[in-house]
Amino acid sequence: MNRKSRRAGVTEGSLDTASFLKTADLFIDVANRQNKKIKATDLQMAFLYAAARYNAFVAKHVINVEKHEEFVEKMVKEYQEMLRQNLADEELGRPSD
Repeated sequence: MNRKSRRAGVTEGSLDTASFLKTADLFIDVANRQNKKIKATDLQMAFLYAAARYNAFVAKHVINVEKHEEFVEKMVKEYQEMLRQNLADEELGRPSD
């Protein structure tokens, strides 16, 4: 598949798997840089708060979620699955300097 075909297959503004992981890596890079100055346990909570804050914004102002509790339950399940997958990942190692 050439680049033009790949681009045609991607909905503008949405993420395919490779783009999703590349975008996530940007946030991980920020965390790794901040971790040089901030304890990992404090930093993880700041990132979790930031994710919750951003998700609340998207829920309220982008997708207009009316049933907040249903959305919370859905997001909790998504987070649990992502966390389980990452904890099980044998290739997850220490961040490089």
